[in-house]
Amino acid sequence: MKSILINSCVCLGLFGGSLALAGDKNSMITSAESAGPVAVTSAATIKGPDGTVLRKGTNSYTCYPQQDIIGPMCNEAVWDSLINSMLNKKSFKPNKFSVSYMLAGEGSAIGVSNSDPYASDPGKSDDWVKEGPHLMIVVPDHSMLEGLSTDPNDPVYVMWKDTPYAHIMVKVAADK
Repeated sequence: MKSILINSCVCLGLFGGSLALAGDKNSMITSAESAGPVAVTSAATIKGPDGTVLRKGTNSYTCYPQQDIIGPMCNEAVWDSLINSMLNKKSFKPNKFSVSYMLAGEGSAIGVSNSDPYASDPGKSDDWVKEGPHLMIVVPDHSMLEGLSTDPNDPVYVMWKDTPYAHIMVKVAADK
């Protein structure tokens, strides 16, 4: 029951939660655009926390503004599938290499456990991370992750390694 409640809260927070910027379309777009390089964000679709399209794009990326539990991010469809699968505790197998940008870092979000995508209390985790600007890379074959560190103190490491949602974290700058 507790895991259902946590999953529901995560889902609501990611895709339907309140946001300090809620109702201010331009602020949400600005926040979403802070997640990636202009080469990505200038042509990306921008969606609000509830999935409303704020701006239709022409490339393969969708960007989201800062939310209570996650910083601004720009995702290819593979990443949106990964997040949807995780929120619904479904299996996930990426079909290609894919990058998600979080160049604004976690912002006001509390961060996540490096090993457990469902952990919700930083006080009960010994591997809680809150990253500054970073990229996240998902690969089509988890064997490609072998040999990579799982230590979040390293500049490149694997997050959620023993889950279907494993991905590579690449720090690109110190937290602001």
